[in-house]
Amino acid sequence: MPTPLTALRKQIATGELKPVYLLAGEEHLLVLEAADALRARARELGYVEREVFDVDTGFDWNQLAQSASAMSLFATRKLIDLRMPTGKPGKEGAAAIGEYCANPPPDTVLLITAQEWSKKHEGAWSQAVDRAGALTQVWPLKVEELPKWIEARAAARGLKMAPDAVELLVERIEGNLLAAAQEIDKLALLHAGKTLDAAMLEASVADDTRFDVFKLLDAALAGDAARALRILAGLRAEGENPIGLLGWPLNQLQMLARIAGARGGIAAGLKSEYIRPPQREGLIKRALERVPRAHWNAYLIQAGRIERIGKGRERDADGGKPMGDAWLEFERLLVAIAQPRAGLLAKAG
Repeated sequence: MPTPLTALRKQIATGELKPVYLLAGEEHLLVLEAADALRARARELGYVEREVFDVDTGFDWNQLAQSASAMSLFATRKLIDLRMPTGKPGKEGAAAIGEYCANPPPDTVLLITAQEWSKKHEGAWSQAVDRAGALTQVWPLKVEELPKWIEARAAARGLKMAPDAVELLVERIEGNLLAAAQEIDKLALLHAGKTLDAAMLEASVADDTRFDVFKLLDAALAGDAARALRILAGLRAEGENPIGLLGWPLNQLQMLARIAGARGGIAAGLKSEYIRPPQREGLIKRALERVPRAHWNAYLIQAGRIERIGKGRERDADGGKPMGDAWLEFERLLVAIAQPRAGLLAKAG
């Protein structure tokens, strides 16, 4: 049986780690934070060595077996961090994961994370994970669950929010947990130790209207590359980092890729997605009609490159020095979305 997220957090915090974990779902913030908590617990328990694998087209699944059988140079416990964004390992990957789960190596934890999940993703391989360790499906919070989540997150950061402030923030974020998390972190810095009411929240919002990460992608989708680049430059000048800004654009690009590839075409894809505010649907529809379907997958690959560069994981051919400039690659992504024919990724179509 799948392990609920709350139960997973308790198990991670108090006990020894299981051999295998699968954290999967489109609520990316919750998946990321659960994975971070597991990695932190692993470090506490002596899992010092860590290997990271990014599963993409052409991934060599033999690497998983090789990592599992390799002897540690430092005689330490090891965490294998397998990142599989689509949640679909394919026939070869499903077999590799199943074999791993049938005989997990000692002193090793396999953490699999996926940013897409539904009943269609389930199979013998995920059942093998569930038997050998823990499968946690992370579903989006319901509207009625948001107030308690916001209150708890604010309290954990030393910020008490009055009911009217919580209600206002729920309306403002429109179900986007990443936006809520960023807003709460900012408010906690400004109002630590205070009780925040709706008036104080409104005042904070009024002071933060010039540069907005939510306007960043919309400007590119509207074809306004110059405005998108101005917003990005403004956010950079305000001290933001590219990895912190990538969450919302990545979330939306994944949605756009799903719509573009929907059976039944764009109209059917739009009906299957929860788009807020509703007036954005026209903007998204026009962008999808302007850009060839293959481009959206190319944009996601570019977003992954930005993340790797920002984390220092994009290296030269010899695996030595880190490569690239995350800000420059972010600019190229925005221009490619706004002007697909002239953009960096135009050849993808």
